[in-house]
Amino acid sequence: MIKKIGFIGLVCLLAVQFCKSTQPEMGKILFQKFHNPVFQKLDFEEYKEVFQKVLQEHKKDLSNPDFIIKFYQNNDYNPVFVMSHLPKDNLKLLVQYYQRAPEHGLQPKMFNYPKIQTLLDKFYDAGAIKSTDEAYRDLANLELLSANSLINYSNVLQFGLINPKEIYERYDIKTAQSDTVSMLKALRMQNMQHYLDSIQPQSKAYQKMQQALLNAYIAPGFSAEETARILQVNMERLRWKNRPQAAKYVWVNIPDFRLRVMDRGVPVLTMNVCVGQGRNMDLADKLESCGPADLVNDIPDSHETPQLLSEMSTVEVNPIWNIPQSIAKKEIIDQIKADPYFLANNNIQVYSKGKMVNSDEIDWNEITNENLTYTFKQKPGGENAMGKIKFMFPNASSIYLHDTPAKAAFKKPMRAVSHGCIRLADPVGLAKTLFGPGPKLDLVLDELQEDIPSSRFISLPEKIPVFIDYETCWLDEHGNLQFRPDVYLLDVVLYTHMQKLFQTVGGKGNND
Repeated sequence: MIKKIGFIGLVCLLAVQFCKSTQPEMGKILFQKFHNPVFQKLDFEEYKEVFQKVLQEHKKDLSNPDFIIKFYQNNDYNPVFVMSHLPKDNLKLLVQYYQRAPEHGLQPKMFNYPKIQTLLDKFYDAGAIKSTDEAYRDLANLELLSANSLINYSNVLQFGLINPKEIYERYDIKTAQSDTVSMLKALRMQNMQHYLDSIQPQSKAYQKMQQALLNAYIAPGFSAEETARILQVNMERLRWKNRPQAAKYVWVNIPDFRLRVMDRGVPVLTMNVCVGQGRNMDLADKLESCGPADLVNDIPDSHETPQLLSEMSTVEVNPIWNIPQSIAKKEIIDQIKADPYFLANNNIQVYSKGKMVNSDEIDWNEITNENLTYTFKQKPGGENAMGKIKFMFPNASSIYLHDTPAKAAFKKPMRAVSHGCIRLADPVGLAKTLFGPGPKLDLVLDELQEDIPSSRFISLPEKIPVFIDYETCWLDEHGNLQFRPDVYLLDVVLYTHMQKLFQTVGGKGNND
């Protein structure tokens, strides 16, 4: 799930090169700080030999072993992190932040808090370390554990604990990951307090969720356990760097069944939408609701709308619907057999090898899902499943935002009813918001009124991001947290993976 990155050449260029003249001062500095006479006897060459052995012993436990090993090679195996921060009591501060991990819905032991605290206690007890051999090993372990844990802590807060691409089958959003530069920044920093404060998530939504989690808030309609789980997984989603950077974008939140056009953080248009059918149509919220196999493996319903980020540039007015073969096999063939006028009544044309054919000459009783070679297109008009307008953006799942002649579903609370595309309650309102006043909007509105409609593509004045997301908790424009049931069970999948990592001492974080 969480990959270890290979060594990146930047390490060689950017690693901090500490002056070797400080090596003999190591024991002196530690003695002055902790008054243990053993530290006066330390020899850097002997320490270096022990550290290299400890480094090899712990290699399998490191989140980024190639990076860590190269970093210390470039620094002549100096205890650079400990010597920069231990004399200033900064490592005490570091473990204090680890103790506050539950504020982020995380566990302190993920960052080796107990082991680091035990080692620190030995250093601060003037008589606890009784030999140079013990001092070398304790110093080496503290160096490696604290450096590695800070990288993990920094990566988790800035990029997330989980890489969503590795747990979700239908996730097509570019999501930033940690890299050599960000990890070096953690190891090179000198002001621990400033650095730790700088990596705390700053969004208002995140901080509101933190407050709710710490105050054991119970959301209306949910139990205390369900509320805590919802808060934890959505705080994790907010740690992912995957959101549009543009001031204006279209945001579809799948569990909310709503579309918003966001402009500088404020919704300027909001409407109901219908999304693809999911696994949890009865909106159960129990962890076992999706069955044992699905707790770890994301096995989506075939109609689930994917999470994606793309750019919209074109609309198709009076669209032609190229009916997917999956729908043709599951629905169209049976409807043709049941009603000989079905094709004509719904303006559906039949094609063979790209050429239109006369459907009346086909013996549909002989056609099965296995031998179906025909394809189907629905002409523009009132019966078209795409309605009168379709908003297009490139994506691997052939997902659109579109109008629909079936309006009744927009008034229902459960609106996960489509085959995957997103049906709009107010497509004209979206067109007006995206085009703005002018000749292009006038053209769109005129084309929508044509008595004999024909398909026409019209480009938007500028590209606009489309962000199809999955959030079961978010902060609305009034500063209130909103909660929704887990219609696709994606909370369950994410929560289960998070719990697995919580059980892993020294959890490695999102270091893809």
